[in-house]
Amino acid sequence: MDDATTSTDIRLREGASIAQRLVMSGFAAAVALCFTPGLFTHDTLEVIVSVAALLVGAAFVVGIMLAPAVVWIITPNEILIGQQRPFGKLRTRVVAKDDIRGLQVPGSKRAKARFQLAFTLASGERLTSPPISDVTHVRDTVARIAAQFDVPDVESPVNPLDASNPEMRLGDPLEAFSARDIRIVALIAVALSAAPYAYKLWRGWPPSHVDILLLPLGAIAAFAVYRYANLVTGAFWIIRESDIRVERLWGDGTPRADHIEGHDVKTITVDRRGRSEDEHCIVTIRLRSGRRFRSPRIGSRIEARAVGAEIVRRLGIAAQNNKI
Repeated sequence: MDDATTSTDIRLREGASIAQRLVMSGFAAAVALCFTPGLFTHDTLEVIVSVAALLVGAAFVVGIMLAPAVVWIITPNEILIGQQRPFGKLRTRVVAKDDIRGLQVPGSKRAKARFQLAFTLASGERLTSPPISDVTHVRDTVARIAAQFDVPDVESPVNPLDASNPEMRLGDPLEAFSARDIRIVALIAVALSAAPYAYKLWRGWPPSHVDILLLPLGAIAAFAVYRYANLVTGAFWIIRESDIRVERLWGDGTPRADHIEGHDVKTITVDRRGRSEDEHCIVTIRLRSGRRFRSPRIGSRIEARAVGAEIVRRLGIAAQNNKI
């Protein structure tokens, strides 16, 4: 059980599984192999680019496969640290309670709701733990560790997803794009679509069918940017005790809000929306009316499950509808 407040020990893990490593390595290798035809040309530049791409791909594969898996087991009297690389030996370390002098909880630059424990030892060494997976109980976990190791003056982390907050917040408050920025992007779309046609006229060449076709496509693209640009700003979730307020923007920048209550939920699931389960997992809620709401990106699957479990508790979602 990870980061459980009811368990004697706290376990923190970091590192992809062998299956995830193989998938990522295979993808990197496939991208690198796409450059191999350049090795058989007589163009020096293409050969150099191909060799560089293969070397970068090989380094990426090696880095993925050799990255260590780390496990921390925090007990009331010590910290047990295990580190193992694929096909390597397990390396262990024990940090006694008396060696710990300080504790900080730095946040992550990539994910606002990701926190790690940074211990300062008597020797001056600084040890940083894997991320706390239960992002909804970070304050409780930090307070418990600080108490059991007798570390004073530990600053409580600012966690928008902590269950102790009356309102949990997913994402950032929305702000519409300025009219000036939208006009600039629309003009760029028109200019890019008209550039091939204008170049052909300037050189005295007859425009091709593709050049002519790009003109109306550019106009359509500019209109879409002008009319619907604010739809890509995403959503901002405010999770309260009995409902979720989902804030979004219409295409013209006008704010809109939807409310989700527990009795309206048909299913709640954790899904991946992106390349990796370590960074791009979200909570998806499907209503009985057929509507579907996807949350802003949370982080790893474990972190998203913790958020989903708290949503289930706050909204009182029935057990048969919980697919987390």
